[in-house]
Amino acid sequence: MTVELGHAALIMALCLAIIQAVVPMIGSFSGHTSWMRLGHSMAVGQFVFVALSFACLATAFVQDDFSVAYVANNSNTLLPLHFKLSAVWGAHEGSLLLWSLILSGWSTAVALCSGKLPLVLSARVLSVLGAISVGFALFLLFTSNPFDRVLPIPPLEGSDLNPLLQDFGLIVHPPMLYMGYVGFSVPFAFAIAALIGGQFDSAWARWSRPWINVAWVFLTIGISLGSWWAYYELGWGGWWFWDPVENASFMPWLAGTALMHSISASEKRGVFRSWTLLLAILTFSLSLLGTFLVRSGVLTSVHAFASDPERGIFILAFLGIVVGGSLLLFALRGPTMRSVTTYSGWSRETMLLINNVLLVSSMAMILIGTLYPLLADVLGMGKISVGPPYFNFFFVPLMSGLMVCLGFAGFTRWKNTEGRALLKKGVLPSIISLVLALVLPIFMMDKLTWSNYSLTAVITLLLVLWVVTMSLEDLWLKSRGKLSSLSSLSGSYWGMLIAHIGLAVCALGVGLSTAYDAQKDLRMVPGDTTELGGYQFQFVDVKRIEGPNFIAYRGNVEVRSGGEFVVSLSPEKRNYKSGGQVMTEADIDGQLHRDLYVSLGEPLGDQAWAIRFQVKPFVRCIWLGSLLIGLGGLLAAFDKRYRRRRLQKSVNSSSEGLAFE
Repeated sequence: MTVELGHAALIMALCLAIIQAVVPMIGSFSGHTSWMRLGHSMAVGQFVFVALSFACLATAFVQDDFSVAYVANNSNTLLPLHFKLSAVWGAHEGSLLLWSLILSGWSTAVALCSGKLPLVLSARVLSVLGAISVGFALFLLFTSNPFDRVLPIPPLEGSDLNPLLQDFGLIVHPPMLYMGYVGFSVPFAFAIAALIGGQFDSAWARWSRPWINVAWVFLTIGISLGSWWAYYELGWGGWWFWDPVENASFMPWLAGTALMHSISASEKRGVFRSWTLLLAILTFSLSLLGTFLVRSGVLTSVHAFASDPERGIFILAFLGIVVGGSLLLFALRGPTMRSVTTYSGWSRETMLLINNVLLVSSMAMILIGTLYPLLADVLGMGKISVGPPYFNFFFVPLMSGLMVCLGFAGFTRWKNTEGRALLKKGVLPSIISLVLALVLPIFMMDKLTWSNYSLTAVITLLLVLWVVTMSLEDLWLKSRGKLSSLSSLSGSYWGMLIAHIGLAVCALGVGLSTAYDAQKDLRMVPGDTTELGGYQFQFVDVKRIEGPNFIAYRGNVEVRSGGEFVVSLSPEKRNYKSGGQVMTEADIDGQLHRDLYVSLGEPLGDQAWAIRFQVKPFVRCIWLGSLLIGLGGLLAAFDKRYRRRRLQKSVNSSSEGLAFE
């Protein structure tokens, strides 16, 4: 009965979404206040019913109701409870239900926080969000119903959740990623509402900006968690593989980053108006594209959920309607959203323009590299592989240019900045950065020979130190060197400063771990010892252990440095009882300056095992930097100015809000 209740709740949510999509939009044109207000209650009601549906599916997992096909295919009685709950979104149907739940949650948040918005604008925003909800609800009910029964004889024991997903990282990673993906539906809805009404002003930008920042923070954390999971769970020791599904989440992040910077110029100076609207459309379109890539079956990836191309037809049609319709509307109304001010020289507007060009160019490069092999395959041009060399060749120079610009970000002023004064402020940071970048790699060399001197480390340190020293100089000048003045700086400024330093810290981890990464793959028997990166690794033994739903062989590797004991690592090779899959579980000793990474390979006979040893300097800075970037976005989102939400006099009441027509 619980399953039928969940199915009925999903149907009810679809009905409310249809009302939310149609009635408020009609009311915004006809002037019926009650019709416009209906969108608020429909959004809340839709969230209640989708949440009820989600809870019913979770109950089916907890109760091992294998009469439900989705439960039978993704769970079993041996699966621990916390993994049964995460299995709710561990495959295609449940992940789409989670998407719908988060979308209805964002719609509810807009409904509850839109009290100071002009009623016409909020009605149109909620109507657009309702239309998106209709699309996903139809997709769930007609092609991906998680409540389908296995009749007449359900299995006594289920299958299993993919062992790759039986990890804490995959409990939190998809919800965080979806919060970012779906969160960009809000600025998309604001953009469509602005285009329909034919009005874009600083008030619109001020209303939209916190939503953009919060969605961007969730997406940042979601991508970071996915990278961390890939690093420690897959057993390869890598943190980014330019996998097409990884690219699917990275593209909207790049576009969203450009949007976040562009809208600040639109709010402050009234520039880049039509470009900002286009970026809002592009960012959410890329989120939908990521959904198509992951769930259509066109990709084979450790991250992908679906392998049914028929479902992809529905997603592709929905993508065409949403993206095609929004771009058509932009083509018709976008030219009217022209900038009303000018700028010149090395102004902040110029820096933000360069920022947007670099970010969008990076996104376009990744889009081409991801989609071209698929297009070539469809056109019968053969199988084409686009790998890391292509992406690194273009991405690294573009991001290096971006980091050079970041150093000047805090010193530029709106409208115009004197070039000489700007260059003068960069003299001391340049000297400090260059000297330290040339000297520090000497202390990282194993042997004092120039063949061990890393040019990659020099360039990395130069860019990182440049961003950090310029940011700190800007902070010093703005606070006049007094700690008491720090509290007077705005949340947006602190957010910018911390996010830029976070990017530098992330780049430090990428560059130095690439330059100094050391790895060995060896055949070892108990008692064998090897040396790597100044550490001695001794393979002690392997023991058989029993897990809750797997049998594992656990290795024991002792690590020493200079004869002193450092740590004992216990990598595992797991065989899952239900499905019989064999998985590698690496063991890592992590510190800020290095990771010791050991993974157990295949048994080779005569007590010998294949073992991978890795020493990864500063790799944790990648995720530390990501957290700083997210923290910066969060501080900017909760700036006091956005909490006040002062409206322009022409739109500070519902009746005056009709000016959005």
